[in-house]
Amino acid sequence: MSSPVTLENIRRAPKVLLHDHLDGGLRPATVIELADAAGYRDLPTTDVDRLGAWFRDAADSGSLERYLETFAHTCAVMQDEAALVRVAAEAVEDLAADGVVYAEVRYAPELFQERGMALEQIVEAVQEGFRLGERRAAEAGRRIRIGTLLCAMRQNARSLEIAELAVRYRDVGVVGFDIAGPEAGYPPTRNLDAFEYLRQQNAHFTIHAGEAFGLPSIWEAIQHCGAERLGHGVRIVDDIKVAEDGTVNLGRLASYVRDRRIPLEMCPSSNLQTGAASSVAEHPIGLLARLRFRVTVNTDNRLMSHCSMATEMAALVDAFGYGWADLQWFTVNAMKSAFIGFDDRLALINEQIKPGYAALMA
Repeated sequence: MSSPVTLENIRRAPKVLLHDHLDGGLRPATVIELADAAGYRDLPTTDVDRLGAWFRDAADSGSLERYLETFAHTCAVMQDEAALVRVAAEAVEDLAADGVVYAEVRYAPELFQERGMALEQIVEAVQEGFRLGERRAAEAGRRIRIGTLLCAMRQNARSLEIAELAVRYRDVGVVGFDIAGPEAGYPPTRNLDAFEYLRQQNAHFTIHAGEAFGLPSIWEAIQHCGAERLGHGVRIVDDIKVAEDGTVNLGRLASYVRDRRIPLEMCPSSNLQTGAASSVAEHPIGLLARLRFRVTVNTDNRLMSHCSMATEMAALVDAFGYGWADLQWFTVNAMKSAFIGFDDRLALINEQIKPGYAALMA
């Protein structure tokens, strides 16, 4: 008898997370305490429960731009090294408590320079926090490994600078690069020099594409910039036609993405908030998984979406009737797509992921 696929049991299952923003995953209590320490007085409330609800409700607008405005508060309290160490360490502890065994957590260093911190100080503080969180998780009996993705904000002109920073720190835990921020009006090709540099350096990168904007964003990210993974990529469904009799026809771009096994970093709850889907049951992840795209499940912003990896997977179980084999498939997809070395990926799959799911399916 296999264990029932409940939220409690899903928390026990080993999970892999590729798309999680550091500044979108703070604990509400931490936001309040850091705001007090920094003298930041613009929080909508200093009640822990109300603040958590405010972030969720403010993000439930159906607009990516409005969604992004909520980050003004979290970024405001992350402007010194001590705050960055604390936030990073707590993020690791929270992920480990949720059963995550490997996560790539991303952030934009340029957002934390309001009080004069150098980019290097920021990266080193976050890395210190991640290592601290890993040690604390290990002491609690939970094994987790964190890789860092450095983001550049696509509306600014610092992508090459941040790409160079990612390469400088790639031997101490920075595993890749990303561009984030509003898609409309800021196509990936504005940052082409950064992607050309990364390819020359044999460095890994993913690109936010196909979330608020459509197929042209995905096409540019892959064909012009050379993205290895797509952040969200949900709009690839626009290149798939499903006839009334259930026959499916893939367009050339969708076929290319599937044939090349380009990973899709899908974030169901976040996509509902930004208007990319109207419900989990109608989210394209169901069709894309059925067609065997390289689909992965992610949180995006745990604070704004009031979610975890376990709740995201539980929502998919409720919507699509998935079982342990499906959840293992999503997890192995993600681990195969991670930006760490092949041997390390294989070890995590064979030593933690498969044994963990085998125990649940026994």
